[in-house]
Amino acid sequence: MAEYRPRLADKILTELAAQLPALAVTGPRATGKTTTAGRLAATVIRLDRGAEAAAFRADPDVALRGLQEPVLLDEWQEVPGVLGAVKRSIDQDSRAGRYILTGSVRLDLDAQTWPGTGRVVRLPMHGLSQREIAGDVSGALFLDRLLDADMRSLGAAGTHDLADYLELAVRGGFPEPALRLTGLAGQAWLDSYVEQLITRDAPALDRVRDPERLRRYVEALAVNGAGVVENKTLYDAVGIDRRTAVAYEQLLKNLLVLEAVPGWASNRLARLTGMPKRYLVDSSLMAAALRLDSTAILRDGNLLDRMIDTFVAAQIRPELSIASSRPRWYHLRDKGGRHEIDLLIEFGGGRVAGIEITASAAPGQADARHLVWLRDELGDRFAAGVVLHTGPRTYELGEMVVAAPISTIWA
Repeated sequence: MAEYRPRLADKILTELAAQLPALAVTGPRATGKTTTAGRLAATVIRLDRGAEAAAFRADPDVALRGLQEPVLLDEWQEVPGVLGAVKRSIDQDSRAGRYILTGSVRLDLDAQTWPGTGRVVRLPMHGLSQREIAGDVSGALFLDRLLDADMRSLGAAGTHDLADYLELAVRGGFPEPALRLTGLAGQAWLDSYVEQLITRDAPALDRVRDPERLRRYVEALAVNGAGVVENKTLYDAVGIDRRTAVAYEQLLKNLLVLEAVPGWASNRLARLTGMPKRYLVDSSLMAAALRLDSTAILRDGNLLDRMIDTFVAAQIRPELSIASSRPRWYHLRDKGGRHEIDLLIEFGGGRVAGIEITASAAPGQADARHLVWLRDELGDRFAAGVVLHTGPRTYELGEMVVAAPISTIWA
């Protein structure tokens, strides 16, 4: 058996499982949920295996009885009725540490299959971050450092360049290609992932009449990834109507492979757009959907920027649910397009940090101008601004604004 690779969520997962009767770990397929949650379970039931699922389909209440706890119910969505059985079991006995649910679809899919409000606490799990790949999850998280640290000491000198970051982005954070597969084998695994997402996972969740249209929609999302794009632009590119495009987007969100980062709103700043910024949750999915390698992406400046932005977002995303600063993320764009900030982090208590992301190795003050504007507009609410770049140095770009290597996130 391969050695377990520590995850950023390990500590909070252990604490929650020890104090709550039921915990749900949700995330895209093949991101390591079962491996991580299984370490806390006495019994593991794989509901994606017909023989193990049969009893739960017949009578989930009876099937749960007598199992040694904690019980891990893996891929719960294969037998949605198990959620009701867990709820009824907890109503009768609310001891801590009874059930862990893992699944690769959104847990609150609809009211009929989600009776767990107030009984089951959710914890998202994503692909491996570079910090997890390196095997070091100790120390302060980047988002907590962004709020609390002296900006001048935010990060050490980086050792990566643009080509290195792009290779990491194309490889992505799914454990199989990130840790065990290289070259053509890793590429084939990711191609297969996208194919199964379109031809198996999506139709299993919602009837998809034309998988080729869904494939083109995923490609359109990849081309426009990490961007604010009009819905009409997407569905015109694919040749579908608005209703179909909305259904496809919701389907991919339900499968936890697409996230829409909302536009930030503030009563101190007028004319901010509420349009979301769409991300495929792993940069490797962008490359696989478009069937491009790092060399091809490097020749396309627009796609290069989007790939680096998506990669950075994937490093920050796992921290959102575990950082002590209780952050939420947004993007900022005004309706005139004069001011844009790639990611805006709002911490508990209302303080705000801005993050700009660039493929440049030596950003200058022009790259920080929107962060400086935000600092001047927010005053005391502004915690920090950072321009994450592909070069090696950390340096100041203004008061409370620095440039820092992307590796600062995990260094």
